[in-house]
This record gives sequence, C-alpha cells and structure tokens, in this order.
Amino acid sequence: MEFVGSILKVIVGAVSLILATVFAVRAIDSMRGPPLSPWHTKAPADATSAEIDAMDWPQWMARENAVFAQVQAEIVAPLPADARQPQNRYWADAPMHPAALATDWNRSFTLESASPPRGAAVMLHGMTDAPYSLRHVARHYQALGYHVVAIRLPGHGTVPAGIAKAKAEDWEAATRLAVREARRAAPGQPLHMVGYSNGGTLAIIHAADATANAALGMPDRIILVSPMIGLTPFARFAGIAGWPAFLPAFAKAAWLDIIPEYNPFKYNSFPVNAGAQAHRLTVHLAERLNAAQADGRIAALPPMLALLSVVDSTVEARAVMTGLFDRLPANGSELIVVDINRTAKVGPLIRASAANRINQFVPTTPRRYQTSIIASGESPGAPAIWRSFAPGSTREIRTPVPISYPTDFYSLSHIALPFPLSDGLYGAAPDPADDQGITLGALALRGENGVLTVGMGTFNRVSSNPFFALFLDRIEAVPAATAPRTQAIP
Repeated sequence: MEFVGSILKVIVGAVSLILATVFAVRAIDSMRGPPLSPWHTKAPADATSAEIDAMDWPQWMARENAVFAQVQAEIVAPLPADARQPQNRYWADAPMHPAALATDWNRSFTLESASPPRGAAVMLHGMTDAPYSLRHVARHYQALGYHVVAIRLPGHGTVPAGIAKAKAEDWEAATRLAVREARRAAPGQPLHMVGYSNGGTLAIIHAADATANAALGMPDRIILVSPMIGLTPFARFAGIAGWPAFLPAFAKAAWLDIIPEYNPFKYNSFPVNAGAQAHRLTVHLAERLNAAQADGRIAALPPMLALLSVVDSTVEARAVMTGLFDRLPANGSELIVVDINRTAKVGPLIRASAANRINQFVPTTPRRYQTSIIASGESPGAPAIWRSFAPGSTREIRTPVPISYPTDFYSLSHIALPFPLSDGLYGAAPDPADDQGITLGALALRGENGVLTVGMGTFNRVSSNPFFALFLDRIEAVPAATAPRTQAIP
C-alpha cells in the first residue's frame, strides 16, 4: 500500500507540475501581442437559456434590439480615435460597418413566402459567425415556398466579448425558440432545419431531444453544412488555456487570437470560451446520440443531407460519417463530400494524407445512406464528376456535371461551403451588386512574412464554393445514384 501511495503522489506531483507549467507559459504568452479593445472587454446583456425558453419571437427581437443598442452606445459611439480606421467594423464610417450596409446580416431575420407557406425552415449559423452565413440557403428556401426563421445565436453578431461569456445551453435554447417560431408560422407543415458547423450540432441535438419529447418539434429533414460532429483533440483542453485570465494582469489569456475586426459578419478574434463551448456541444451531441441509440429512439431521426469538404482544418470531416451517418436508420439520408482538386497545378505540394483522404469515404461495404463524392474532372477545367454510391450498394456510378473545379482552387474548406462564388463578402468572383463593404474572398494580398497581424494563410483559405448550386439542388431531392441537375442560384 505504501508503494501504491508513493506512486500516486508521484503522479499527482507530475500532473501538478505540468499544469503549473502550462499556466505559467500561457500567462507569459498572454503578455505579448496587441492590447484588448473595448469589443473584447464589454459584452452586451444577451439573453440566457432560462430567459430564451420563456420568450416568444417578438420578445426575442425586442431583446436583440436592446443588445444592439447597447453595442452602439458602449462600443460604436465612444470609439477611441485610434480605432477609427476603415478596416474596423466598429467605426461607424468604416465601409464594412454592419449598420451602414444595405442589410445588417448579424441580426435574426425571417423570410416569408409569397403564398401560404408549404413548410418552414430554421437556419442555425456557426461559431463566431452570424445569420449571414446561411442567407443564400435561406433565400432558396423562401423561393421554394418556405417560411424561413434565421436566429442569431447569443453572443454572436455583436462583439467578440459576447461569445467569451456565452454557453452551449444558450444556443440550444435559441434553437428551441427558432423551432417554436417556425412551427407557429407554418402550423402542420413540414419543418426543415439547416445547420452550418456549430449550427449543425445544434440541429441534431434538437432532433435527438425531440425523439424523447415530441412537444419540441421533430424536423422532417435536416440539412448540414460542414457540421461540427467531432473537433480536433486540442478543443478538449481549450478551457485550460484561459486559466491565467482569472488574474487581471493576464486578462489576454482568455483569448486564443486577438485580431483586428475587419469582417462585418464574423468575429476575427477567438476567445478560449468559444473553443470550450464548442467542445461541450460535441459532448452533448454524443451523449444524446448514445442515449437514443441505446433505447432505439435513433430510428426516429429524420433524413439528413450533409455537405462537407474532405479536407477541413476546423472539424473532423470523417467524424460526420463515423459519428453520425453510420448511426442513422435507412431513411433516405445522403452524405456529399467534395474531394480535393486533383487537376490543380500544385502536384507534389499536396500532402499524401490529403490526397488519400477521400478513400475513407468510399464505401467498401453497403451503407444505409447514399454517399456522393464531387470529384475534379479528368483535366484542368473539365466538368466535375459526380460519384454516387446508392444505399445498400458499393457500385459506383460516375456522371459528369456542367461545373468545373476552378484551376486556382486545390481544395475547398470548412468556411467555403455555404457561399457561392458570387457572394459579395466571401466569393472568389463577388457580384458588384452584393456589396458588403469588403471583398474578402477576392483579396490578393502580397508581401513579406511577418508584416501583417494575421497569417498570410488567412487570405489564401478558399471561402466560396463552386458547387453550391449542386448542393441547393439536393436539398429536397430523393437520393438516387444519379447526378443532380444544376440550377441558377437565387
């Protein structure tokens, strides 16, 4: 027993030393870099989960208006002179100041159909994001005759400090509110839920909860874009990085990135809490799915359509298959994976691990869902290939589609999938009529390393999707081993 006690003391001592070292390193590291700005330290009074569960949609909108008024009064109006720069979204005269744009897409919004709605669709955006990210999908649903409800998740769309204090439970409550409003607007009609990244996690959690509580409202279909089913291992320990922030001298330790806020509809700075809450959401999701699988409720989950890039530095792409789709019943679900561009003129610069990753998604045994792969054509600029594997089959059907992989794209990315090439903010070929104050997707910055406050890779990461029209076409399609037709993007 004494020996065991000695071993435990050594282990405890070693762990304590490691944690103390991590604490010291993070504390010292937090002293570097730019200072915190008002938008990092002043969080508006966004609604909490308990408050949201007691709200209806008009009450939510009233609270949201108060939150934005608080940002205007405490951040925008008294902005220090040295922060009044054209590249700062919080300066009222900046070209990308959200309130000065044609539409402030940071806010919750609804879209009504021209005729009595044939259904309702709920839009759930991603982490550090805003309702802007699903506006193209929202307009598509509106054109199909759906009433659309796009909610701003608490902590988002205002200032990064908001997401530094928001909790996963707040976002789950906001999801429930959006579903309540959608069901009120289109009673008795089909309900679809669309989730991008973190929003995809929320949509699945809601559906899993609805298998046990029908009053929550079970969606008839779930659409997932770059869904956050699994995260990188670092996310599990993200909260540790913020420990030194408990001491005022190390307040910057609460932030993994402190970056100028030049994007009107997404935070550039990233708080430790965002990573920690994202991890908590994936834990919540796994718990819900495990419980539903254990007692058979998982068979009640609705058909799902997921679109992901085979390479994704934000989430684990393969986890969408192994952690979600492999659990689903045979209900008409479809997994669409966009491969890398094998005709891009980068050759040996592509890592072998990235080149071979698509093989993980090719079925070697029959699956209960359809697997579809969008692959580059046989030569640069050639039509892309739609590779289909029908449910219950490993036989591949290849069909060309009249869209090609841009020759200067070697892959897509986590952030690219919900945006067409014409998107005014993120598009590689932005539509001049879609002015969002800045064209991030088309910027071509050149210079030396170490000059910018962000890595040069920030502006090289592709942020729009040439195959967006194919995705829209699959939203209501019945999965089949054929290529989708193409259509204009509304």
